[in-house]
Amino acid sequence: MKKTIVITGGTGLIGKRLSELFSKENYDLRILTRTKRSAHDNISYYTWDPLNGEIDNSVFENSDYVITLAGAGIADKRWTEKRKRLIIDSRVKGNELVRTTLAKLNHRPKAIISASAIGFYGDRADEVLTESSDAGSQEFLTESTLAWEESIQKLSDSTDRLSIFRIGIVLSTKGGALEKMLLPLNFGISGYFGNGKQYYSWIHIDDICSMFMEAMENPKWEGIYNGVSPNPLPLKKFAKAIKTSKLPFGIAAPVPKGLLQIAMGEMTKMLTNSTRVVPKRALSQGFEFQFTDLKLAVSDLIKYKK
Repeated sequence: MKKTIVITGGTGLIGKRLSELFSKENYDLRILTRTKRSAHDNISYYTWDPLNGEIDNSVFENSDYVITLAGAGIADKRWTEKRKRLIIDSRVKGNELVRTTLAKLNHRPKAIISASAIGFYGDRADEVLTESSDAGSQEFLTESTLAWEESIQKLSDSTDRLSIFRIGIVLSTKGGALEKMLLPLNFGISGYFGNGKQYYSWIHIDDICSMFMEAMENPKWEGIYNGVSPNPLPLKKFAKAIKTSKLPFGIAAPVPKGLLQIAMGEMTKMLTNSTRVVPKRALSQGFEFQFTDLKLAVSDLIKYKK
């Protein structure tokens, strides 16, 4: 018998790949979206507007699992006060709407799996960060993630099992940071930001999707997990690995922090913070990463256009 999964944010980077990876024979997917879309294969679309508290309640009928990924893009626009409010509200209000709707329907999915972010840890130099590490200092990335996780924790009232993934830089050629970092390679240049010593914690798109799938089906997966590969890298090495994955020759060049601040304002923190995160809990529970070497990960993404 097929299982039914409800996904918020299912048209985003991770949601799209999850939709491709879930077996059509075993799963029916119901994706909440703000715009009407036509059903296809094993995927149906339901409308919602989390900022205004509107949702098609029928999306949850007889559903087995809920995956919450929804939220305005952190890097899509400059962080004005209005944009920062939207980043927080799109996450918090989305999770609150899921919680209140499940309560209204008196329905408890078997598990809820939610995205969070390593922004929780803030700027921590070369400190190795695990799931038990404290939150970082009060800056927007940390503040927004704390508000996000508070809304996620309330979902524990709606299910017997809740898993939360603090996700790092998701590598894909179809969006996110890698897509932008690959563009300068057309001119033989791979850029890095600031002094290049800050740690970037990354994960291949297929590995983060596999972690979500494992958490959904494995009853032992519960609580906080770091959704990153086991091998975070200083950004300068990160940039060089990307360069050699696409071009045997070229330049890994710095982008001065001052120029970043002029161009991006407070968003500069997103690029210059050092967050050295490791997936201690996933490894302790026997999860096997497909990609722990950045060069091989990028080569795979480029070759197969993931």
